[in-house]
Amino acid sequence: MRTALVIGTGLIGTSAALALASRGVVVHLADHDPEQARTASALGAGTDEAPQGPVDLAIIAAPPAHVAGTLADAMRRGVARGYLDVASVKGGPRRELEALGLDLASYIGSHPMSGREKSGPLAATGDLFEGRPWVLTPTRDTDTEVLNLALELVSHCRAVPVVMDADAHDRAVALVSHMPHLVSSMVAARLENAEEAAVRLCGQGIRDVTRIAASDPGMWIDILSANPGPVADLLTDVAADLEETVQALRSLQSSDEAKRREGVSGVEDMLRRGNAGQVRVPGKHGSAPLVYEVVAVLIDDQPGQLARIFADAGRAGVNIEDVRIEHATGQQAGLVQLMVEPEAAPVLSASLRERGWAIRQ
Repeated sequence: MRTALVIGTGLIGTSAALALASRGVVVHLADHDPEQARTASALGAGTDEAPQGPVDLAIIAAPPAHVAGTLADAMRRGVARGYLDVASVKGGPRRELEALGLDLASYIGSHPMSGREKSGPLAATGDLFEGRPWVLTPTRDTDTEVLNLALELVSHCRAVPVVMDADAHDRAVALVSHMPHLVSSMVAARLENAEEAAVRLCGQGIRDVTRIAASDPGMWIDILSANPGPVADLLTDVAADLEETVQALRSLQSSDEAKRREGVSGVEDMLRRGNAGQVRVPGKHGSAPLVYEVVAVLIDDQPGQLARIFADAGRAGVNIEDVRIEHATGQQAGLVQLMVEPEAAPVLSASLRERGWAIRQ
């Protein structure tokens, strides 16, 4: 791939453009808002000047509701040899294109499984997709050359290609992305009118659960409008589990010992099912999940503290597999949880203590 046209310079489009430009691909940028394309260009994602002829690959990074129309327009103008979209739903746009009577040999659907709570070109980064799955949904009509262009794009972005059927993809993202987003929003909504004294008690658990609820509602209306059926089916199942759990908790309030035992059994069953589901979540780099040991370090909220911890861990010869930070309410301090291989935990703890760090047991 030598040339590309990115239509839609939001977070995903600009991030893909940054990755391609950094690898020597000549990238042209277009957007319904010319100012947004100019911003992406100023960031080094490419040029906002129109290409002089057909490019190798056109990447459609428009909202799901506008993908089919934008693709159809680009195809009719013949702007590229191959066409790819990055919408988070795949079945709907493909069926819309088929209904328009377009030849889909030059088209392949795709979905990079990566993003941020922020949107727009200023939130973009060239390494957004590194190590993340990038789903490709070719059909029997997809030309081999177009599939190869898509694979080249995924490689340039250092993502991991995953080939799926379009409708299977939509059911999968409903499960692992769309439904969880709504559930996160429902939990966060409980905080809207909560007493300030209660909100001040928020810890890392509630931050983890509600993090994705910070995303742009307009963007999510587009996403959910394109995949409502599978999401509604999953929420129906969640609602049934929720009702059973409510009944179990009510039973725990009973003075009847048999009902209390029934309540304990119901709540325990839900918690154990949650355990069983959570262990299936892929671990680092998509590998089987591993159990890490946590080394908790108390730090002051000052510049350079994290860099010092990582440097000291490196001097101890320990690789940090993951990290979480829990900030203390009302204090300029926090707790850094360093996840390491179990055998490395004692080594890291001892080394950090020697260097003056306060280790929390």
